[in-house]
Amino acid sequence: MSEDALFCDTGMAARIERMETDAITGGVSAGLRRGTVEFSGFAQEIAGGAACFAGPGSPLNKVVGVGFAGVPTVAQWDAVEQAYAEVGAPVQVELAHLADPRIGADLTARGYRLTSFENVLGLRPRGRAWPTPQSVEVRRDDENGFDTWLDIVVDGFAHPDDDGLPAHEEFPRDILAAVVRDLAAAGNTHRYLAYRDGIPAGGGSLRMTGGIAALAGAATLPEHRRQGVQTALLSARLGAAAAADCDLAVVTTEPGSKSQKNSQAQGFALLYTRAVLVKDPA
Repeated sequence: MSEDALFCDTGMAARIERMETDAITGGVSAGLRRGTVEFSGFAQEIAGGAACFAGPGSPLNKVVGVGFAGVPTVAQWDAVEQAYAEVGAPVQVELAHLADPRIGADLTARGYRLTSFENVLGLRPRGRAWPTPQSVEVRRDDENGFDTWLDIVVDGFAHPDDDGLPAHEEFPRDILAAVVRDLAAAGNTHRYLAYRDGIPAGGGSLRMTGGIAALAGAATLPEHRRQGVQTALLSARLGAAAAADCDLAVVTTEPGSKSQKNSQAQGFALLYTRAVLVKDPA
């Protein structure tokens, strides 16, 4: 293995899953504070991860981060399933393949079905230059223009790219907007807008915690795709991560997607895969 090769062990995966858990629970908390999450919203700790619910149909309705701080007991899974049953929602578990393998066996024995996968990729951002394509200008937008950023990102997500496997979930625009807004409110999250010929064309966010930079929420309007917008957003955020001395940058993509292709072209390597397992309410 070369010196630059990035190897993901269970320790690295645990760091990433902890950051993901904190982001999801932070999004639920932000929605509760703003009143966008009804009183039935919850974020319950389970074996180092969390079971989250942010309202009917929300992308934040899932169990994340389990498998790196013990195996949930039968009683814990019973409590999680009861919490989701009370709000009429399925239980969706996103399980890293580096998590304790006993969890997958337990879930399948409980009647969970495998529905899809998502990939987690990473690279070391330090000590590299991240040039931005000249045709695209990227600006950090933390002080103003939030509504423009939100509209661009939500519109981009509402029209998914056709490359790769189809997304395993689709959400109404109002729900997407609420979730993107709440995730953007998480601590140390920065927003970026990409412009082509002075016109907003795409957006993304960067969250930095504990030396990890998570590149999330990236979307491009359909009419601006294949023009270097995603590459420019990646470069700008990686440059910021390097400047902040983050030792790891991560991005989550659909398998075989344009986003994965763009990420790998920038040097990202596949770290691990999450299996998405679902159990419908009884």
